[in-house]
Amino acid sequence: MWPFSKKGVSGFSGNSTAEKVTHGIDASGLTAIVTGATSGIGVETTRVLALRGVHVIMAVRNKVAANDINEAILKEIPSAKVDVMELDLSSLESVKKFASEFNSSGLPLNILINNAGIMSCPFMLSKDNIELQFATNHLGHFLLTNLLLDTMKKTAHQSKKEGRIVNVSGEAYTFAYSEGIRFDKINDQSSYNKQSAYGQSKLANILHANELARRLKDDGVDIIVNSLHPGIILTNLSRHMGVIHVSIKCDWETCDEKCSAGGSHNMLCSIAPTSEGS
Repeated sequence: MWPFSKKGVSGFSGNSTAEKVTHGIDASGLTAIVTGATSGIGVETTRVLALRGVHVIMAVRNKVAANDINEAILKEIPSAKVDVMELDLSSLESVKKFASEFNSSGLPLNILINNAGIMSCPFMLSKDNIELQFATNHLGHFLLTNLLLDTMKKTAHQSKKEGRIVNVSGEAYTFAYSEGIRFDKINDQSSYNKQSAYGQSKLANILHANELARRLKDDGVDIIVNSLHPGIILTNLSRHMGVIHVSIKCDWETCDEKCSAGGSHNMLCSIAPTSEGS
């Protein structure tokens, strides 16, 4: 039996698609931001949210690619409401600019899906001189979440609808350095390990979600925060992994699974009624 067919406590399995886990859900009137919405599960997350009536903001580096995806979604779903805004998570200035523009737009914000990421790349520094994986995968999303939090709190209070924040992490957090997050060695090129650095950033995603969930609960704020493992999905994320990427691709192309399976986890945590915050 295909191992991903076993159902979990949600009633769904690793084979469940984003459309399946949201079947029958009407999310009209909700607004969501999805980072990294131009590739992989970000595209499927955007498409299915739009299919269920959510107004989706694609927060992306490449607006040309995002506009192409938007056009494709509109052809399939003429009623879809999708907008594109520029965001480079490796730049704190870009994050601040995006948040300022969104907060000034007057739009509500019910859902924030911190989905974008880079994986196991060679040692590089961000525009702010921070190791690129930690800067992009954690710090950018951490700052973005903080800057949008007041808008999310206001939306939850005024709409009487529970807000959702989703950090896309992964079981790769187990590959982090033995000491966990090396705050004093973030930029230490001599001891840099690209897989451990990726794991470190994913561990930070989980800790961020856990602590934010605790604080919001203590403050009585009606916003649920989750981190998740999207599963093993063939996307451009693994492009820096060389032979491992090729191996995954060869194996994945023998079965009929697409990013819709990975997108299902985002759906469960963003609009499905089963999300509890963890």
